[in-house]
Amino acid sequence: MMNKELPACPVETTLLLISNKWKVLILRDLMEKTMRYNELKASIGSISQKVLTSNLRAMEADGLLIRTVYPEVPPRVEYTLSEQGRSLKPILDAMWNWGIDYQKQNNK
Repeated sequence: MMNKELPACPVETTLLLISNKWKVLILRDLMEKTMRYNELKASIGSISQKVLTSNLRAMEADGLLIRTVYPEVPPRVEYTLSEQGRSLKPILDAMWNWGIDYQKQNNK
């Protein structure tokens, strides 16, 4: 992770790292498996190439994922969660469960 000034509040720190829906969806997809750029883009859906690229770069800089470039022609690039990224699984699981409950209560 880059040396940046982190907020005093731990909740604010977490939000800083997963601050938008795209980062959360990238985490969701990479929890399952290592993916290539186009797989991620297709899985997430309506994200633009520019937004996906900038979020992947930010998450790599924050130490949440690892970008591996293979020396092939054309180059193959894969993204996988780091241990730090994987440690967000309980948060995503809680969001998943909360979302299911909310959907049940509000889809009547």
